[in-house]
Amino acid sequence: MDFHKICVLGLGYIGLPTASTFATHGVSVVGVDVNRRVVDGLRDGEVHIQEPGLRDLVQAAFQSGNLVVGQAPEEADAFVLAVPTPILADKRADMRFVIAAAEAVVPVLRRGNLVVLESTSPPRTTRDLLAPILEGSGLRAGEDFYLCYSPERVLPGQILRELVENARVIGGVNPASAEAGRALYQVFVRGEIHLTDATTAEMVKLMENTFRDGNIALANEFARLADGFSVDVWQAIALANLHPRVHILRPGPGVGGHCIGVDPWFLVEAAPQSAQLIRQARQVNDAQPEFCVDLVERALGGLSDKAIAALGLTYKPEVDDLRESPAIAVAQGLAARGARVTTFDPIVPQATAPGCAAAPDLQTALTGAEAIVLLVDHHLLRALDPQQAAVWAKGRLAVDLRGVWRAAEWQAAGFRLHRLGAPPPAG
Repeated sequence: MDFHKICVLGLGYIGLPTASTFATHGVSVVGVDVNRRVVDGLRDGEVHIQEPGLRDLVQAAFQSGNLVVGQAPEEADAFVLAVPTPILADKRADMRFVIAAAEAVVPVLRRGNLVVLESTSPPRTTRDLLAPILEGSGLRAGEDFYLCYSPERVLPGQILRELVENARVIGGVNPASAEAGRALYQVFVRGEIHLTDATTAEMVKLMENTFRDGNIALANEFARLADGFSVDVWQAIALANLHPRVHILRPGPGVGGHCIGVDPWFLVEAAPQSAQLIRQARQVNDAQPEFCVDLVERALGGLSDKAIAALGLTYKPEVDDLRESPAIAVAQGLAARGARVTTFDPIVPQATAPGCAAAPDLQTALTGAEAIVLLVDHHLLRALDPQQAAVWAKGRLAVDLRGVWRAAEWQAAGFRLHRLGAPPPAG
């Protein structure tokens, strides 16, 4: 199949890099987003996502003349749906964006077209939800048009490289659809392309993130156990990992981002009686921020009216992504228990958490603080000089929820350093 024109619906963390990559590989691309500010910003040269190299890629795509953006899909050879699938309060998948995108494609869908869903979705979404909507066009999936599921499998901070180099899984509603999907992604993918059915591809994506979630839950539970046994979990993990077949991950304040903290719930929703271990891992990780709030409260001897500098808000280091961030949950939890919390994140300094105040810089955040809490180990925060912190801060208490600050250095500066999963400092 030849693809002369592609329509990408959703210009977020996946859709915008995907649309731009297709465009810089010589394909005419219409990028669609229902958010007018996103569309107008892109037309004005503004990129609303922070990702290394993305601004240059988007500019190259526009300069090539192959990328245009708008708020409604147009007729095309292929349609790529890369819209959000957030989680609802009851832990069910919110499929409204997928439904809306599919309905928007129906009026412009033509015989011989390819439709690809990239959004992470519960098993059987492609067959049971997407196909019937698209068949409202009068065309039959797998017969009159091709229909695939191909999940994104990229890491924020490395999206542009992994989009091209990672292996790609493409699941079709029939073999011909999978082959059509292969032809589309061969435009730029250099990694291996593996074909399967749509439901297997959906399952693969969920399994990958559920595997990570389960391993993180195990590390977090080890931290809780170590806290109760007065054991240093960081030392214990390092020793356990000397075993050639053991690799325990690092504990932390929880799991965030749009994938690992969300995707396992899609399996629980689809098969609640079978996904018992998956549910339990999710519950462990969802409860970890509250455990961290308890740790800070114990270290301070109470939180009421205590001035706390909470450092880092994104869900992981060196990205601007705040979605489902456990750091925000911890900061909010501290404020909810009466602390006066000032937040600072060097990547998104304007961001804060409910009940907290945002500081424009590190010095402002630390000035007058009775306790310093490390929530995200951005490079700037990991490298914080305790001697300088002592100049700005009022108190001499630090809490490291990432296990990266050197205890001896903080103690030399006069701080009592508490760490997640470790005995409290002597004295």
